[in-house]
Amino acid sequence: MREFASLYDALDATTSTTRKLMQLVSYFRAAAAENAAWAVYFLAGGKPRQAVPTKLLRQYATEAAGLDDWLFDECYHAVGDLAETIAHILPAPQRRSDLGLARWMDERITPLRGAPPETIRTAMLTYWDELEPRERFLLVKLIGGGFRVGVSKLLVTRALAEVAALDSKLIAQRLMGWTDARQRPSAARFTALIAPTSDQEQALRGGQPFPFFLAHPLQVEPTTLGPLAGWQVEWKYDGIRAQLVRRDGQSWVWSRGEELISEGFPEIAAIALPDGTVIDGEILIWGNDTHAPFSELQKRIGRKTLSAKLLTELPAVLMAYDVLEHDGIDLRGHTQSSRRAVLERVVAGVASDQLKLSPVVVATDWDTLTAIRTQSRSRAVEGMMLKAVNAQYGVGRTKDVGIWWKWKVDPYSVDAVLIYAQSGHGRRASLYTDYTFAVWDEASDGSRTLVPFAKAYSGLTDAEIALVDARIRKTTIEKFGPVRSVTPTLVFEIGFEGIGRSPRHKSGIAVRFPRMLRMRDDKPVDQADTLQTLLGLLT
Repeated sequence: MREFASLYDALDATTSTTRKLMQLVSYFRAAAAENAAWAVYFLAGGKPRQAVPTKLLRQYATEAAGLDDWLFDECYHAVGDLAETIAHILPAPQRRSDLGLARWMDERITPLRGAPPETIRTAMLTYWDELEPRERFLLVKLIGGGFRVGVSKLLVTRALAEVAALDSKLIAQRLMGWTDARQRPSAARFTALIAPTSDQEQALRGGQPFPFFLAHPLQVEPTTLGPLAGWQVEWKYDGIRAQLVRRDGQSWVWSRGEELISEGFPEIAAIALPDGTVIDGEILIWGNDTHAPFSELQKRIGRKTLSAKLLTELPAVLMAYDVLEHDGIDLRGHTQSSRRAVLERVVAGVASDQLKLSPVVVATDWDTLTAIRTQSRSRAVEGMMLKAVNAQYGVGRTKDVGIWWKWKVDPYSVDAVLIYAQSGHGRRASLYTDYTFAVWDEASDGSRTLVPFAKAYSGLTDAEIALVDARIRKTTIEKFGPVRSVTPTLVFEIGFEGIGRSPRHKSGIAVRFPRMLRMRDDKPVDQADTLQTLLGLLT
């Protein structure tokens, strides 16, 4: 635990990619394999399940520190992070623990899940008395299920590749499925992860998907890309990116987030692909010969049980746009155009309404294609995908084997008023960085009220955040735990990718991927947009 806590501190203390890479390499070279396995799990995006309710963590920490509840609240409001608050209020440890991360996870943290409160209390008081503040902070994050660190999976892949002296693409392949909670990290798995290549490499795959190839946002005029004939054009759908893997008589459905989602989409898993085939595509809800908005797909996400009624009302399909393996042969090194030809044959040979071929958009020149792209909103798509016909299928967002561009339409946007604020996390824990925005709801009698419709925390520079934080502190009306309500004085342009009706929200509206595009110092609060404006975007 001590070594991983030191690594966490080092990663959190710098924004330099080079320094983070050095820290990761140093850790993986020195760490025992069983500890490194758990570190890879967390750093690559694995989500620890909550082992102890935060209510109990707070209760036992307050007791151990000898504080009144109100004083704990004041400390928490000042710090803005539960783990950091607990780490600092506890008395100095009387003992030291030399247990590694793996033993903490296997012998101490995991057994707490579902344990009686008194058992948890005894354990937590013992554990906290063995750890320094930075280790306590990490322990609470792991136990509470709130672990986050500012390092990308790509950087973890590069570090492991350097340690193993292997191609990072091979490490990326081996890492696929690593964060699936159904497979526990172990020394054996880590050893296999960094082992030299061998004749057994093929056997390592089993039901593993391939690393996903990701597109770059197109930020130049498409005419600069050369002749249109050099590009395969498709619509950019708004669904769940997924791979359907068929090997050894079994099927697996994997999301881009490396979650095994076969049970959540049984009709996709049931598609009878030829053995030794892997299809890359987008899961969509399909009805009336077209795909439904993402809000309909959300009704299927995270469901523990799928009723026959739900499967009938919200049938899912896989919109296939690439084939990565066929007849057991890896096709990723083939060109886009040749893979497309194989894909068309595969889809044509599968008798399933749940597998559809992503149509190619045909145009004679860029001007014609630009005009066709204006249909994106009416087609409920995000724009177009431009894929170089000679591109191989790469790993992540790379350009060394060819390129995919995502040519998205401009986001929806409205001008909204900041009405609530909450402190951030990590280095922003002392600043108000998470905001709730509202628009005006105009009643029939002419009265107007501000109705919240979105939360956003991204899009501002550090300097802008500092200005907003100062304004929030000056205009606070009330405090609700870590949240402050403020006098409406600030207007922001809020961008978002999609919009749909939602009975769960007071506004009746839910927006997808909201973020702040800019501050609107030029616009008075009373001139912010209305709920009626948002409703108009639904049509």
